[in-house]
Amino acid sequence: MPVVVQGYQAVERHHTIRKKGDLMRKAAKFASRARLSHFLVVLCALCVAAFGLSSACSADDLFVGSFNGSSSGVYEYNASTGAFIGTFGPSDSFPLGAAFGPTGTFYVSDSDLDSVLKFNGATSTFASVGDASGIVFGPSGNLFVVSSSDPGLLTVLNGTTGALVTTSDAGGILMDPEGITRGPDGNIYVAGGDGNNVLKFNGTTGAFISTLVASGSGGLTSARGVAFGPDGNLYVTSFGTAQVLRFNGTTGAFIDVFAGATGACSGLSLPRDLTFGPGGNLFVSSFGSGDVFEYNGSTGSCVSDFIPSGTGGLQGPTFLLFGTPGTGGSSVPEPSSLALLACALAGLALLKRRNSKLAQTAI
Repeated sequence: MPVVVQGYQAVERHHTIRKKGDLMRKAAKFASRARLSHFLVVLCALCVAAFGLSSACSADDLFVGSFNGSSSGVYEYNASTGAFIGTFGPSDSFPLGAAFGPTGTFYVSDSDLDSVLKFNGATSTFASVGDASGIVFGPSGNLFVVSSSDPGLLTVLNGTTGALVTTSDAGGILMDPEGITRGPDGNIYVAGGDGNNVLKFNGTTGAFISTLVASGSGGLTSARGVAFGPDGNLYVTSFGTAQVLRFNGTTGAFIDVFAGATGACSGLSLPRDLTFGPGGNLFVSSFGSGDVFEYNGSTGSCVSDFIPSGTGGLQGPTFLLFGTPGTGGSSVPEPSSLALLACALAGLALLKRRNSKLAQTAI
């Protein structure tokens, strides 16, 4: 065989061997990436499971104010089943509002004693406010307290010391107001009671801004509770008509009668407070019947008599509040946060390792 042909065949064999080597390296690299992708998928699944498990383990409870003579106070229930857990804190003769502070401390009003109480291991009087009813913390950490009197008053307190910051009477148009909430815009909204309206206040200064829901709009009679829904709309209890009315959360325009006395919730009477639960459903305290009713948060249809009258001694339910009391000051993240942080760090380490291997392969 000529030398030239032999040389050509040798070159071809070399190229063929080199191509096979390249294909094998590419196949190995692909398999490595596939294994890494599979591992990351499994890791993410474990992270999601850990998040769900920790969230379930740290589920909120439902706290309900009860106006029941000598047994008045704060009652605690399982947020998933409605089962009675026990009384929370000492007796409170007329609890009309409650809120968790920035550090998890529980605050509750006592309208009979004209005060706001602080449950933090030992109970203490946080501040004295005449006819204290609904309370909520503002975006800057101050505590807003409604005085359920005629004319009514909105008092702003330093959220740490309880010292008076300012007051607002909205020009004297507050008439036995009660419920209060913080809106998505950071402002404060007050159910105007016998004014049959909802008023808007600056969430930082407490200054009166405007009447969001006009008096009697949609048949609103004695507005008691107020809450923003997941859809951004405003929900208000109409104490005199036993209904929950829905309004546009921006304009205040009436939308519809969202919920009422129907089905298992047919006993709804003198609805006082309302709040959306962790699962998105709406819960309403029925002061007249003694129940807490649950409604579908999207359709308004009755779901259940979530806490029947008399459960744990409940009578005359006032405020509703979902949450988990804390001892205050803890900076330890929840288990779910730790799980997600661990996942993020593990994923980052794996990505760095993969990039390093790719760089070595390229060389």
